[in-house]
Amino acid sequence: MGFYFRPFPKVQYDIKKNNLPLLLTNITARYKIRDILKNRLAIYFSYTVRDGDRPDVLAFKYYGDETLDWLIYMANDITDPYYDWPLSYDAFNKYMTTLYGSANTARATTYEYRKILNKQSTLIDGTVIPERYVVVDENTFNGLSSADRKEIDAYQYYEEENDKKRNIKIISNEYAADIKTEVEIIFSENYNS
Repeated sequence: MGFYFRPFPKVQYDIKKNNLPLLLTNITARYKIRDILKNRLAIYFSYTVRDGDRPDVLAFKYYGDETLDWLIYMANDITDPYYDWPLSYDAFNKYMTTLYGSANTARATTYEYRKILNKQSTLIDGTVIPERYVVVDENTFNGLSSADRKEIDAYQYYEEENDKKRNIKIISNEYAADIKTEVEIIFSENYNS
């Protein structure tokens, strides 16, 4: 992640208010892939993050350069690599322990009640239609038939949220160098003039 900030502009800032400004990296500067490009499927391919995958390892695997991990962050609007990247199984269980004392306590704690609108189904071509639901209160939940409701424990809820982060986009290698160059040009034009 440290390489992400390499093309960022530098600014003079007097942190100690002693009239001795330091040259710092302006981490508030941002570059965003234009929305029109973001919606073009040809420049991306889908990837499912497996347990233990790291952005720097994926960058090396797909771009031959682990310092381009920031391309993966940027393509997926990840601003906090710790919380926006899917946690590994062990890290997830530690997180549950931090929140609930133990994974078992999280499993025993009701997080929400759901009314099932449509169950998950699979079309003939293999397309999976995800389950649709709405969150309801406990009284509404108790009035529903068992086929139309689902009680979600805290562990399951957070696991679903973590698993949603596993489906990412990776910029095709043929565009990676161009985007890197464009970021460097934009930062140098906007901040060095």
